[in-house]
Amino acid sequence: MTDRISVAVLFGGVSSEHEISCISAASVLNHIDRDRYDISTIGITKEGNWFLTGSPVANIGDGSWEKDDSNRRAFIAPDRSVGGIMAETGDGRFEILKVDVVLPMLHGRNGEDGTIQGLFQIAGIPFVGSGTAASAASMDKVMTKAIINQSGVVAQAGCCVSYRNVYESDRPAETERIREFFKNTFPLFVKPANAGSSVGITKVKKEEDLPAALELAFCEDDKVLVEEAIKGREIEVAVLGNDSPQASCIGEIFAANEFYDYNAKYENSMSRTAIVRDLPPEKEEEIRSKAVKVYETMGCAGMARVDFFLEESGRVVLNELNTLPGFTSISMYPKLWEESGLPYDKLIDELITLALEKGDR
Repeated sequence: MTDRISVAVLFGGVSSEHEISCISAASVLNHIDRDRYDISTIGITKEGNWFLTGSPVANIGDGSWEKDDSNRRAFIAPDRSVGGIMAETGDGRFEILKVDVVLPMLHGRNGEDGTIQGLFQIAGIPFVGSGTAASAASMDKVMTKAIINQSGVVAQAGCCVSYRNVYESDRPAETERIREFFKNTFPLFVKPANAGSSVGITKVKKEEDLPAALELAFCEDDKVLVEEAIKGREIEVAVLGNDSPQASCIGEIFAANEFYDYNAKYENSMSRTAIVRDLPPEKEEEIRSKAVKVYETMGCAGMARVDFFLEESGRVVLNELNTLPGFTSISMYPKLWEESGLPYDKLIDELITLALEKGDR
């Protein structure tokens, strides 16, 4: 293709991961080849307002883009005859900006859960990442559990599910049901079914702390997953591709806190990541193969990061997968591909190529 490709980068969003999305977008914008692509940037505020912005990349990263007086209200039109962005002009009218592909840097709810992907598919605009169904199923930890259990491709932690309406109708009874399910064995992890960046997750060490953990998780979602705690190394694999996905090398998380919560991921400088180099080749291949199988089983496309626990016994246990993983300067997904021989800028090229190959299917 000799013509420059028109790329719309979306960031922000109505999500608890709004700030991380802005940082990811700024990192992408700092690495993308502007000689090859025409870039439009659309920021979505926490209130859900869309703006076409020409704000400097640094302002996108720190969130101050919202104060830019040159911002224009804009949206991606679902009407396929538009084929892109409708942006407000100074006289109250709208102009059309054609878009070849959308690169959504929208983490968490309303960005990674299939909602925005549905808009792209209705609009007929190719986009980076998985489609509506795969995004929704992969974002929902309970749905992921069910699909992977049915497939049998990898072990998972034992779990039960709690629903807000059941919990609120009889808190003591629901707490007791959960305690009995796990035979009063702690610690447990309590997680919102639909939230990223470890928002709303609590490690519960004793029974009396369970209600507070459930309350916190229900602040993020109406459905909560309670899991047994798995003791093992926290490892991650980046997967890339559509019909023939490939796995990167393996990375490991060393959390500064007791587990890899939001603070440990983004705020505590004592957390660190590393490339795994001490595993036998056959174990590395097993982990990478399981990452690809999980990716394929969930119907993913474009990219995803697949997270596991590696127990001392050698058992590999799935933690979760992220269909729009972080792209910040410290994020594992681009780091793993760079270590695997695909630099950040070339990774962006490959993701855009995969999106155009996939089209709007």
